[in-house]
Parts: sequence; C-alpha cells; structure tokens
Amino acid sequence: MNNAALFQLGMDLEARVEEGAVCVAEPRSTTQKEDLNFAVSMAASADDRLDHFIEREGVRCAGAHLIIDLYDAERLDDLTFMEETLRRCIDEAGATLLHIHLHPFEPTGVSGVAVLAESHISVHTWPEAGYAAFDVFMCGDAQPEKCVDVLTEAFRPAHSEVSELLRGKAVT
Repeated sequence: MNNAALFQLGMDLEARVEEGAVCVAEPRSTTQKEDLNFAVSMAASADDRLDHFIEREGVRCAGAHLIIDLYDAERLDDLTFMEETLRRCIDEAGATLLHIHLHPFEPTGVSGVAVLAESHISVHTWPEAGYAAFDVFMCGDAQPEKCVDVLTEAFRPAHSEVSELLRGKAVT
C-alpha cells in the first residue's frame, strides 16, 4: 500500500510512548495491529497457521453466512434495543465484538454492522413494512445459528426465513 492509502486507513499514524529516555512508536489503530499479526501469520507455513475455517455438513469452509429475514416484526426502529440485541447475539454465538456502528434513518429505519473477530452481523430495517434483513457471518468456533433465536425472541416476527451459505468452500 502507498502512504496515501495507509493514511486513509489511519494506519500510517503512530503514537509515541516514552519509556525512560527511549521513544517507542506504537500503532494507533487496531487495523495496523491486526495487519502486523497477519504478516507474522503469513510467514508461518500453511499447516501452522490458524485460519479459523470450519467444517459444516462435511464441507470445509471459511464460515457459515446466515441470511435472516423477519416479517411483521416489532421494535425495528429502536436503536438502543437494536444494539442490545446485537450484543446478545454476539454473546450467545460465542463471538468477539470489535465494533458496532448503527445508523438511524429519518423518518424510520436502521442500518448497521457489528464487526466481529469472526466476521460480522449486519442489519437493515424497514419499520413501516415490519421487515428486517440480518446477515450473520461467522467463522471459527462461533455459532451463528444461535442468533436466530435471539433475533426472533427480540423482534417477535409473525414469520421468518433463514437460509445458510457456506462461504469459501473452494479455498484450499
């Protein structure tokens, strides 16, 4: 990456921490820390790396991606409730939260994402139609299917549909 791209990602910035007479540069973003760890892991052999791939129904894949549609659901415009529910999903699934960002729309609706170490949960709601679209993608030991019960309990849809995609099946 060039310096301009690094600047846009906030990765070229370093915090200076003084330790005695020595000034040590430390990364200021978690992205930079993760990139440094990624470089180290790439140097290890493929057999040694921890790729967090899973096996589902006898298929090795990068993770399970659940598409969850809720119809005639409640509380789809309640930002605080949405965040609490996403946090419950993460806890129940055994995932690791990195960041949540939710955006309210005027007059109604919410879009957002919970970025996870294991991937993400995203949401888009249309309260006027009682409809919510959730994507739950997780790898490793996380259990994305546990989010289905949390979401249906929280938003009480009259009807829901869940489909599963196994991502990265062709990765060797």
